[in-house]
Amino acid sequence: MFGIPTHSIAIPATGEHFSCKDHEALLAAMVKLGRRGIPVGCLNGGCGVCKVRVLKGSVVATGPISRAHVSQEEADANITLACRTAPTSDLELEILGKMKKSFLAQCSKP
Repeated sequence: MFGIPTHSIAIPATGEHFSCKDHEALLAAMVKLGRRGIPVGCLNGGCGVCKVRVLKGSVVATGPISRAHVSQEEADANITLACRTAPTSDLELEILGKMKKSFLAQCSKP
């Protein structure tokens, strides 16, 4: 009768929106829905390319977040990794991470 709450995730800078279940990793929800907006790397906290700042709303960690990718000062400023973070309310995000090198450029090199 009562399902898992679903939250609206917005990225104002790009106009992207997607839905994410309560306590589901943000990046996993975005990828599952075929959406874009947050850079996707390893999906498990190892690369740091999915770094985001939570502008509005509340989140919970779904796993450990390496200090190599998010310092304590950044965490205190609502910065986290989307692959290791789940919403507990509707969210607005700012994208901070980016791919270090273009995957397609690497494939085209002899």
